[in-house]
Amino acid sequence: MRVVCIAEKNSIAKAVSGILGGGRCTRRDSPHKYIKNYDFSFDFPFAGLSNVTMTSVAGHLTGLDLDPAHAWGKCPIPTVFEAPIVDTRTKDQQKIADNIRKESRNADYVMIWTDCDREGEYIGWEIVQTSLQANRSLQGRVFRAVFSHLEARHILQAARNPQRLDQRAVDAVRTRMEIDLRSGVAFTRFLTELLGSKIERDSNGKKKQRPVISYGTCQFPTLGFVVDRYERIRRFVPETFWYLQISIANGSETTSFQWDRGHLFDRLTVAVLYEMCVKSADLKAEVVDVKSKPTSKWRPLPLTTVELQKNCSRFFKMSAKTSLDAAEKLYQKGFISYPRTETDTFPNNMNLEALVEQQTSDSRWSTYAQNLLSGNGTNKFRWPRSGKHDDKAHPPIYPIVSCGQSLDNEAEKKVYEYVTRHFLACCSEDSKGHSTTITLKWGPEKFTASGIVVLERNFLDIYHWMKWETTKELPHLEIGQEVELATHVMKDGTTSPPNQMTESELILLMDANGIGTDATIAEHIEKIQQREYIKKKKVNKQTYLIPTSLGIALVHGFEAIGLEDSFAKPFLRRQMEVDLKLICDGNKNKNDVVNEIITKYQEYYGLTSRNQNKLIDVYNNIKSIM
Repeated sequence: MRVVCIAEKNSIAKAVSGILGGGRCTRRDSPHKYIKNYDFSFDFPFAGLSNVTMTSVAGHLTGLDLDPAHAWGKCPIPTVFEAPIVDTRTKDQQKIADNIRKESRNADYVMIWTDCDREGEYIGWEIVQTSLQANRSLQGRVFRAVFSHLEARHILQAARNPQRLDQRAVDAVRTRMEIDLRSGVAFTRFLTELLGSKIERDSNGKKKQRPVISYGTCQFPTLGFVVDRYERIRRFVPETFWYLQISIANGSETTSFQWDRGHLFDRLTVAVLYEMCVKSADLKAEVVDVKSKPTSKWRPLPLTTVELQKNCSRFFKMSAKTSLDAAEKLYQKGFISYPRTETDTFPNNMNLEALVEQQTSDSRWSTYAQNLLSGNGTNKFRWPRSGKHDDKAHPPIYPIVSCGQSLDNEAEKKVYEYVTRHFLACCSEDSKGHSTTITLKWGPEKFTASGIVVLERNFLDIYHWMKWETTKELPHLEIGQEVELATHVMKDGTTSPPNQMTESELILLMDANGIGTDATIAEHIEKIQQREYIKKKKVNKQTYLIPTSLGIALVHGFEAIGLEDSFAKPFLRRQMEVDLKLICDGNKNKNDVVNEIITKYQEYYGLTSRNQNKLIDVYNNIKSIM
């Protein structure tokens, strides 16, 4: 028997063939210089001992486009919503397809080794269609390996427990691709023809050619979040507030108590309350409540892609794209598990202690890992907390083996260190302490002070980005005790605007609103920077995302037309993601979802076309004041 195995990347093909071939495989070139063919023998359950060729693609094997009759400038824009769609290939994709057809021609079976997510299912389907072009007898003789990392036992288990491709996931991806293509082409052509030449003239020669003003179903809601924050700041009007504060002696220092009402915006009301307290109690306050209890700082949940991107942005000032690219490289090198996952719960059958054991050889955290396993001290190995998300495809992100000092790339070093520290923190005890809260009553008003004593740091010793410190010790008081005030004052303050958007905040907003997937969030942020809808601005040590005049004009232009809820807000894209999940679950079919959403976009296009002067007016107004 002959089995052809096809992975999503050459690095995966090389790693898997080395494992399945037991280190005994030969390498052949393919028509594509970066794609190799690896030959070896393996005993598959569906084929027995077989001659195997393992090769790969380089991501998607095909693209989607409109037929040539509907190319830019060859048809009225509205016709793209119903134009025929054709599969396309670049020159590199054609070389890879030629290799797959050649290797499949005499094959008895094909086994797909693409990533186990929706996109991976679709790429697997593209591979199958290409194989069938060369060998129709492969119909029904296709299997797929289910795997999430490149550890040898895991890969062998995947090879011995083959599954089938999920056609519903394929349909969901095809649905999203068709909707994105039709809507993107229509509105990109419209916006570019309407505003492109004007923006080129306004650039005073800085732009050498007419810019493309692109539209994307994820790009615009992402831009909308940044513009919304910018406008909240621009329109912010500071307000003065007033509040009361008291303090009592605590040895040689004082302890401040905060007003339970927080603050009020009516000065007269606060002044009356202050006067009532002074007249009725003078400098005396009564202890009305003392609460003292154990407290904990919870260790982090198992690591997801969004959390990885958000925290690498916060801790290392690393863009979402850079952190995900580094994680992909670490996965391909076999150092970490698959980095594109929504799952924050480890499956019960995983041997996490063995993964901790792998880290005892790294001097940066060897002592910590050894103490976890030995149980010395208060910090013992504990099974990680379970979150609420499970994509049923991949476990959370975790380190497979110790990389020691073998990494040269700085981004990869930082991402690997973060993944490892996060994993060890997940497998640790929560940090434990003791909290005390004291409430005083001064006249008719109540005031509170709180303090924490950290007793066991535990996971905080490895996860040093998270802070939880012992506060200043509170005085020892009892309920009913009368205390003398050291100070009592009425103060004022002013409300402050929010800060501009950071990338970590934007990632959280996109994730919470279903804009993009854990795997594509970074791409959408990168795209609106490339299109010059937003720019980065560094203030002190923090980097913020600021909308450009073009970005602001696009959002406000569609608001003026009446499409703010459809374009710059997340509602339309979020509903599409719901529909895609229904397709995956078998509760909706591809054609119904495509027709329903494309019909909406046809209506939006008609409204935009009739009101195009509003887009121009808004652009001119924004440009004149920025």
